[in-house]
Amino acid sequence: MTPIRRRDLVVLTAGLAVASWLLVRAYYGELPRLDWWLPLPLAVLAVAEAFGARTLRIRLTALREARAAHIRGGAKPPTGPVRPVEPMLVARLAVLAQASAYVGAVFTGIWIGVLIHVAPALRRLQAAGSDTVTASVGIVCSAALVAAALWLESVCRVPPEDSDPTEGVSA
Repeated sequence: MTPIRRRDLVVLTAGLAVASWLLVRAYYGELPRLDWWLPLPLAVLAVAEAFGARTLRIRLTALREARAAHIRGGAKPPTGPVRPVEPMLVARLAVLAQASAYVGAVFTGIWIGVLIHVAPALRRLQAAGSDTVTASVGIVCSAALVAAALWLESVCRVPPEDSDPTEGVSA
C-alpha cells in the first residue's frame, strides 16, 4: 500500500467544493433543511479513529520496546505484559484510514461549497443563518476526520529497519 498523497485530498476537496457550490446555487430553494447535527457522524468517526490511532501507537511502541529489550539482552524490559498486535489488524486499520481520509475530503469539499453559497446570503435569506452554522460544523467535523485518518495511517506505517534487521514481522 502506498501512503495517501495530501495533494490528492486537496484536489478532491477543491473539485467537490466547486461542484457542490454550483449545485447548491442552482437548487438551494429545493434542498431540505440542513440541521446542525447532520455532520456529527463524521465527528464520531473522527474521534473513534483518533482513539484507535492512540491505542495502536501505544501498543506498537510497547511491542517495539519489548523486542529491542529482548534483542539487546541488557536493556530494561517493559514493566507490564505486552499484548501482541495482529498484522492483519494493522493492515485493516490502514485501509480504514485511507478510506476515511477520502470520505473526509469529499465531505469537506461539499460543506465548503455549501458555505460558499450560504455565507454571502446571510442578510437576504432567513434559512442561510442555520445553514451557515451547519456548513461550518460540517467543515470542522470533516476536517477532523481527515486529520484522524492521516494520523491513523501514519501510526500503521512500518518503521525502517535498523542496521541489523531483526527476524520476524515488524509492526
